[in-house]
Amino acid sequence: MFGLGVGELLVILVIVMIIFGAGKLPEIGDSLGRGIRNFRKSVKAPDEIDIHPKPEDQDERRSAVRLTPDAAPHPLAP
Repeated sequence: MFGLGVGELLVILVIVMIIFGAGKLPEIGDSLGRGIRNFRKSVKAPDEIDIHPKPEDQDERRSAVRLTPDAAPHPLAP
């Protein structure tokens, strides 16, 4: 597991217990679990915004965007 043995994991656990205390560890584990759960849910969920236009939207845009030659901007105009 990432090149860490049992001894290294125990040392890390002891350091974490010294820094945060035994009472704080359940809160840390709970928030870490919620974060992982939310990440997995967001990765699996489909995108909420569909960036592909629907066929009827494309027809409306084409009719709305038609410019007459007089209304088109000149490419060299400042």
